[in-house]
Amino acid sequence: MSVTARRATILALLAALMAATRLHHFAAVPDASWAVFFIGGFYLANWQRWAFPALMLLAVAVDWFVITSQGLSFWQHYCVSPAYWCLVPAYFALWAGGGLLRRHLSASAPVATGQLVLAVVASVIVCQLIAQGSFYWISESVANPTVAGWWKNYSDWLLPYMRVTAMYVGAAAMAHVLLTRVLPRPTAQARPLHAD
Repeated sequence: MSVTARRATILALLAALMAATRLHHFAAVPDASWAVFFIGGFYLANWQRWAFPALMLLAVAVDWFVITSQGLSFWQHYCVSPAYWCLVPAYFALWAGGGLLRRHLSASAPVATGQLVLAVVASVIVCQLIAQGSFYWISESVANPTVAGWWKNYSDWLLPYMRVTAMYVGAAAMAHVLLTRVLPRPTAQARPLHAD
């Protein structure tokens, strides 16, 4: 499989996963959006200019579909405020975390595992800081915002988001290890001349 075909397959799988799980944000199968952006940053860094915006547009389109299919106005929904657009830098923090991991990933399995854990934890902390912080301080949903109230809200939601993101990223890491050990690597003659 060519590099382009591999990337296209990964992008399609990530888009399908996000669409399927974001449709039912609080259902039994948790929303994979945060993990999708982290994994996308790892595998699709060379396609960042259009893959990240495409996944962002998909996230907004799914939100619009879910909200309007309930007979509600997208622009007047509880979750859609000026803070909603802070999801762009929040999700980009996850994307950047995946990209940084890819660039600095060690060949040593124990070190790589530590790097993966550190990258996921740091990315989720920053994403939550931007997403939750902007909602708490910018939206009109919080009547009397306080630092103590913000910290309680931040810390209450951080671990659930961390757990869900880690679950999906962990599954992707296991699939990566399995596929790289099962699938044959391209020979030197079959490798593209440009960097992956």
